[in-house]
Amino acid sequence: MRQIWKSFRALYFASLMMLIGSGLLSTYLALRLAADNVDGLWVGALMAANYFGLVLGGKIGHRLIARVGHIRAYSACAGIVGAAVLGHGLVDWLPAWLVLRTIVGLGMMCQYMVIESWLNEQADANQRGLVFSGYMIASYLGLVLGQLILVMHPGLGLELLMLVALCFALCLVPVALTRRIHPAPLHPAPMEPRFFIKRVPQSLSTVLGAGLIIGSFYGLAPLYASQQGLSTEQVGLFMGSCIFAGLLVQWPLGWLSDRYDRALLIRCFAGFLAVAALPLAILPQVPLEVLFVVGFLCSLVQFCLYPLAVAFSNDHVEGDRRVSLTAMLLVTYGVGASIGPLLAGVLMKFLGSQSLYAFFSFFALVLVWRIRPKAVTNLHQVDDAPLHHVAMPDSMSSSPLVAALDPRVDEQVVQEQMVQDPTPSSSEPEPAAQPESVDEDDLTSRDDKPAPDISGARP
Repeated sequence: MRQIWKSFRALYFASLMMLIGSGLLSTYLALRLAADNVDGLWVGALMAANYFGLVLGGKIGHRLIARVGHIRAYSACAGIVGAAVLGHGLVDWLPAWLVLRTIVGLGMMCQYMVIESWLNEQADANQRGLVFSGYMIASYLGLVLGQLILVMHPGLGLELLMLVALCFALCLVPVALTRRIHPAPLHPAPMEPRFFIKRVPQSLSTVLGAGLIIGSFYGLAPLYASQQGLSTEQVGLFMGSCIFAGLLVQWPLGWLSDRYDRALLIRCFAGFLAVAALPLAILPQVPLEVLFVVGFLCSLVQFCLYPLAVAFSNDHVEGDRRVSLTAMLLVTYGVGASIGPLLAGVLMKFLGSQSLYAFFSFFALVLVWRIRPKAVTNLHQVDDAPLHHVAMPDSMSSSPLVAALDPRVDEQVVQEQMVQDPTPSSSEPEPAAQPESVDEDDLTSRDDKPAPDISGARP
C-alpha cells in the first residue's frame, strides 16, 4: 500500500486540494446566504447549478481534453474555477452566483476526468482496487477537511473564498510538474439510456433517489444547522461528522453487500433512513446532542444508497457496457442532485428548516415502495458479474471515467474505451427491437407490462 501512495501521491494531493476547496465553498455559500437572511430556495438553486455544471462537464470535458490534452485542459479548468470562486466575492448579485456555480461544477468535472484517466493510465490491472481506494479516501478526506476549516476560521469573510481559490491553485502544481507519461486520448462512452432504463430500472431509481437526497444534503444541511442555532464552528463540525460517516460506512457496507441480496439491502437502508430522519423532520428545534447523533446516523445510511445501486446494476450488465453504465449512473445522479436542492429549498422556505429531513424521509419511503427484491428474476444475471462490492465515491468527487479505476471493469474494455472511437449508434442494438427480452432488474418483469418510465433519469 505504501508503494501505491508513493506512486500516486501527486494525483491524490491534487484530488485532496480540489475537494477541500469544493467542500468549503458549498458550506460557505450556504452559511453566507443564511447570514444575509436569504431563503433556502437560493441556497438550493446554487447547489443545483453546481450539479448542472457537473453534468455538462461530463460531455464538454471529453472534447476539451481531446483538443488540447490533459495537462492544458486541467490547468485551464483549474484557473477558470479559481477565477469563478473569487467572482463570488466581487459580485453580490445572486443570479450571477448561479452562473459562477455552474462554471465551478463544469470545470471541476473536467479536472476529475483528467485525474481519473491519469490514475488508470498508471495503475496496473492488479492494483486498480488499491488505487481506487486511495482515490476515494483522498476525496472524502478533502470534503471533511473543507468543513473543519470553518471550525478553525469561523468568520464568513472574503478570506474563505481566497482560501478556496488557493486550494484550486495548489491542485495545479502536482499535475503541471508531473514527469509521468501523458494519458491516452479519451472518447466518450455511448450512453444508451433506453437500454439501461429497461435493464436496470431499480438501480436507476435508487441512484436518482440518492441524488435527490445527497444533493440536498450538501447544499442545504449547512443552512438547516444554522437555522437550528448552531454557530459557524458547530456547523463545520456537524457537516464534517456527517461526511466522515459516509467514508466510515463504506467498508462494513462492502461486507454486507457481498453476503446479502443487494436489492433487499437497498430497501432496508432506505427504510432505516426514513425512520432515522423522523426526529429531525418532526421537531422544529432539536438539542445539539440529538442533532449530531441523528445526523450522523442518517448520513451512515444515505451514503450507502449510491454504492449499493452501482454494485446492483453491475450484476445485471455485461462487461463491455460497464463504462457506459457508469456514465449513465452518474448522469442520473446528477439529474437528481440538480432537482433535489430546488425542491427541498422550496419546502424549507414555506414549511421551515425541519422539512429538509422530512424531504429525506419521504424519498426514502419512495425507494422502499419502488425497490422490490421479489421482482428481480435474475434472468439477465451476468456470468462474469463482479463478486465483490467496491466502495464508490458519489459524483461530488468522480466523473464518468471513474469506471476506468473500478477493478470490476475488464482491463481490455477500459483500454478500448480510452483509445478507440465509440461505436456508432447505428451499429448499437436497439433495445426497442428486443421486446421479448425480460429484464432481470425490471419491476414488471413477471408480467407483460412495459418497463416503468423514469423520464427524470434521462440525460
